[in-house]
Amino acid sequence: MVNDKRKVVLVGTGMVGMSYAYALLNQNACDELVLIDLNKKRAEGEAMDLNHGLAFSGANMKISSGEYADCKDADIVAICAGVAQRPGETRLALLKRNAKVFSSIVDPVTASGFDGIFLVATNPVDIMTRITYMLSGFNPRKVLGTGTALDTARLRYLLGEYLRVDPRNVHAYVMGEHGDSEFVPWSQAQVATKSILELCAENPEIDQEHLAGIERDVQEAAYKIIEAKNATYYGIGMAMARITRAILGDENSVLTVSAMLRGEYGQTDVFAGVPCIINKSGVQRVLKLSLPQEESDRFGESCRVLRECYEELAGSGQDGC
Repeated sequence: MVNDKRKVVLVGTGMVGMSYAYALLNQNACDELVLIDLNKKRAEGEAMDLNHGLAFSGANMKISSGEYADCKDADIVAICAGVAQRPGETRLALLKRNAKVFSSIVDPVTASGFDGIFLVATNPVDIMTRITYMLSGFNPRKVLGTGTALDTARLRYLLGEYLRVDPRNVHAYVMGEHGDSEFVPWSQAQVATKSILELCAENPEIDQEHLAGIERDVQEAAYKIIEAKNATYYGIGMAMARITRAILGDENSVLTVSAMLRGEYGQTDVFAGVPCIINKSGVQRVLKLSLPQEESDRFGESCRVLRECYEELAGSGQDGC
């Protein structure tokens, strides 16, 4: 970290970016927030609107619109810029459209002298995080994406409803691509310290067929929200705020972010959603779970999808790849 103040620069003031900014304000998660957007007037208006709410919050934040030069002393640069996902469009189909946007962002950020943490939310987030890593030349531990953090929150919410347990006492993860090939390693899912698979064996009202339905609901959640209201933004904005607090607070919290794998789970040179210990250094380390072969194979397949998609992009001559 480069200064004593908790400074965040947000690039992209669309619905995701501003949901994140609003969550930061309400949670008093940083001391300074700078908004950058290609539409400078919009960034100015959003900063003004947030400032007008300061008197009603518990925060004492400095909020302004700015330029890439403002990234120099930031702790975190969060990237939410990009084109929106269309109804029925897979996250991976967004790739070529959003890859073009990132070289115009990452290059001036790094040119400013920025030496903090990149937090990426733009979809398809695993590949956009890898592109950010390639463009920036940063240590991969300082480049992370929102990964399956929101998917994990969705899973815990649905499991909590099904099991009639506070979601905060449900310990389960979604791993792999933030998209169609993501999966739930049920072998690792617990309520408190009780295995959910054990609960299934002991209680006839809890069955694996329903758990499979919950997994499908998690996978399809974004599509349903987009069909209903054209975009998702509140959940991911709050997920970003949670990751931000873990970084700025040096929490050593376990969150399922998109991180580079360097041998963990038998995978290399791919960014995917995995449980990681997050602190002021970014990804302090990947927390390796003991997956049975079937789940390990599912994770490997998800990584294969991400790797091939990135390689296809690289072969098409897109900037930064």
